Amino acid sequence: MARSDLLLSIVRAGAEGDQATLRASVEALVAEEKSKQHNILADRLQRVINSVPAVGKLEARQPLAPGRDIILETIPQRQLSELILPLPVTQQVRNLVEEQSRADLLRSHGVQPRHTMLLSGPPGNGKTSVAEAIAEALALPLFTVRYDALVGSYLGETNTRLRKLFDYVRTTACVLFFDEFDAIGKERGDTHETGEIKRVVSFLLMQIDQLPSYVVAVAATNHHALLDSAVWRRFQMRLHVPQPDWRQVAVLIARYFDTWDEKLSISPEALAKQLEPASFAEIVEFCQTVRRGHILSAGSRSLETIIRQETQHWSERVGQTTSAGRSNKADPQARQSRGKRQATGSRKR
Repeated sequence: MARSDLLLSIVRAGAEGDQATLRASVEALVAEEKSKQHNILADRLQRVINSVPAVGKLEARQPLAPGRDIILETIPQRQLSELILPLPVTQQVRNLVEEQSRADLLRSHGVQPRHTMLLSGPPGNGKTSVAEAIAEALALPLFTVRYDALVGSYLGETNTRLRKLFDYVRTTACVLFFDEFDAIGKERGDTHETGEIKRVVSFLLMQIDQLPSYVVAVAATNHHALLDSAVWRRFQMRLHVPQPDWRQVAVLIARYFDTWDEKLSISPEALAKQLEPASFAEIVEFCQTVRRGHILSAGSRSLETIIRQETQHWSERVGQTTSAGRSNKADPQARQSRGKRQATGSRKR
């Protein structure tokens, strides 16, 4: 059966609740992936289908386990080898993966593997990708915390949901990912925060302390200064993921150049210097914009032309952002004086 037919069969069987067809289709897909040496994906598919009860039709949908609705579960795809990170960060992440992979050896000597990591740094530079790559390397599901389902409006509601969340993740080996961790790990000494958020932070820290070592907890923040001082001590590994320099950006651009079917006179290094400073996320969007433009032009514009146009747009945008930043940082007293002069002028008129 063709791969497209297999996928259609899986979707149809799942929608109709036909477990027998679903199992047969997935097993056929497993065999196909193994034939292509995609053993990790094949093993994951096999584990998923083995967890499904062997019945002809699905029974009524069972309610989610308490705490399961607070996370978004995904199968990680990004590999650690794909990430462009500073060497110290890469080495520390690999150390964590090795300790978790050889946890039995460590435990036989009375030592637990490290399993908590805090990532800080500007947005768009790989913190989320690090969490996904750790999960992929360990062949574990990635559980991303949903703050919309976690934070409640009533007194004590958030702590109750936190308890359910941690009770659930303790039941299985996984990578638990807190993105924008400063949303719930704020400094308790902040006078602008209510007593409720202080209780949440205290309870959160206690739950992190009690996590078993087979649950890898990764937290990421763009605003490390907002975190409670006690938060840092709860994480065994604390890594800063900085904005890339032009050399790292050039590596990412070169990967895109290699996939394009047109020879370019501009080098990845030269383009990287023109786009500096930029985050990895911005570079990905730039390259995808170039590719979209080339596809839609249907050959009427070369990649070289589109790159020049998009680089010009980039320069104009960066100039506007810089000007706005300078304006916002102007002397507050000067802005106040201008406001008074404008108000006085209006009254005179």
